[in-house]
Amino acid sequence: MSEREARKQPQNPSEESLSEGEREAVNEHGNLSALSVYAVILREGEGELKRPVTSLWWSGVAAGVGISTSVLTEGVIQAKLGLDHPYLDLLQSFGYAFGFVLVILCRLQLFTENTITVVLPMLAEPSRNRFYCTARLWGVVLAANLVGTFLTAAISTYGGVITPDTLTAVLEISRHVAELAPAEAFLRAIPAGFLIAALVWMLPSAKGSEVLVIVMFTWLIAVAGFTHVIAGSNEIFFLVLNDDMNILTALTYHILPVLIGNVLGGTGLFAMLAHGQVHEEMR
Repeated sequence: MSEREARKQPQNPSEESLSEGEREAVNEHGNLSALSVYAVILREGEGELKRPVTSLWWSGVAAGVGISTSVLTEGVIQAKLGLDHPYLDLLQSFGYAFGFVLVILCRLQLFTENTITVVLPMLAEPSRNRFYCTARLWGVVLAANLVGTFLTAAISTYGGVITPDTLTAVLEISRHVAELAPAEAFLRAIPAGFLIAALVWMLPSAKGSEVLVIVMFTWLIAVAGFTHVIAGSNEIFFLVLNDDMNILTALTYHILPVLIGNVLGGTGLFAMLAHGQVHEEMR
């Protein structure tokens, strides 16, 4: 069998379960059934698991830099409107969506997207190798994302690339986030992880409306006060670099609880439910 013919063969149980019409829907990303959406995301996850570490690393660093646009935009809006604006929270939360639009549409490696994308292949065909590949991808992407958000915070703090008013507003936003106790940050991270996973699930069906869908659900995360480990790490690193917090406290007291909550919401809740709803249809 030639390599081209091999690539045409079904690559996973879900693809084997699709009818011809559903396969066409998967290819066109339109009018998708739950099983078709599952197949799209599962196939993407299998591709991500095979990517080289170097590719994952630089894509993850770029995602960390890109997601920092959310914090920057929030700071710009707050600096321009002022703290006494009656609708500041509602308007400022739209700024939170900017980084997610950038990262998702640029196809960069964001850790919280991978709480569902690369987990579905492992749930479909559990094996030691897939567990290892998933753990490898998570570790590389998480580290790269944090490096990206730290670099952005450092350049913004010491490089003079943002105005003093914007930097002051970013620090004010960051201090508000840092007020959360670890338990509260953890609990608020669960719905954020669930919503990001749901967003990933919706994108194959959102043909032509991707930006609207991303903005809607990331705005909800921001305005509801939910916590996101990568965007939140940028805020926490701003405080570290401005001597408001030490790095050990930042990692253990603020970033780790949110990380666990996002994984629980994205993988423990949404990915399991997504797999469960099509499990019998895959047989």
